[in-house]
Amino acid sequence: MAWQLTGTYFENCNCEVACPCTVSSLQLPATYDRCNAMLAFHVDSGEVEGVAVDDLTLVLVGDTPKQMTDGGWRVALYVDERASEEQAAKLAAVFGGQVGGPMAELAPLIGELLGVEQAPIEYVDDARLHRLKVGDAIEVEIEDLQGEHLDEPTRLVNVEHPSNTTLTLSQARRSRVSARGIEFAGKAGASAPFSWAA
Repeated sequence: MAWQLTGTYFENCNCEVACPCTVSSLQLPATYDRCNAMLAFHVDSGEVEGVAVDDLTLVLVGDTPKQMTDGGWRVALYVDERASEEQAAKLAAVFGGQVGGPMAELAPLIGELLGVEQAPIEYVDDARLHRLKVGDAIEVEIEDLQGEHLDEPTRLVNVEHPSNTTLTLSQARRSRVSARGIEFAGKAGASAPFSWAA
């Protein structure tokens, strides 16, 4: 069951400024009673059990309790419509945590899978801007935060996060998520490269 993926990631959630769950490695509760989040992963290159999955995107949408470690997450997964049936199945296994890796640690927190759906996905990384469109369900654009007199964006380091231990903090320029009963307009965001293997 060997596999490896590398690519880029960004998220958008309904918390204010920075997600307390992310900042505290899931130790602190979210800003509001429910945490609604969208996590987008673009695979630049990868292979799952001999199947190439280059240039494909997956998007997770979740609704969780205020304290995410309480479990009972409601999750929907969108897979790039350009993926073949075999590619989609392999990627769903990775992102569902069935074949190990970072998502396997989060899988026990999921209480309800709302569905896995293939959809047209547009994913764009443009310097400090990150944009995502998933059919008619999701449209998000976030911008990395950067001080006016600084050369680099604001980063959060040494955190436990499935994508990376260093994240660039962002804020939403626009956000609309309506995915299988989960609806929100996100505010906080983060981006990072990711590299997984198992």
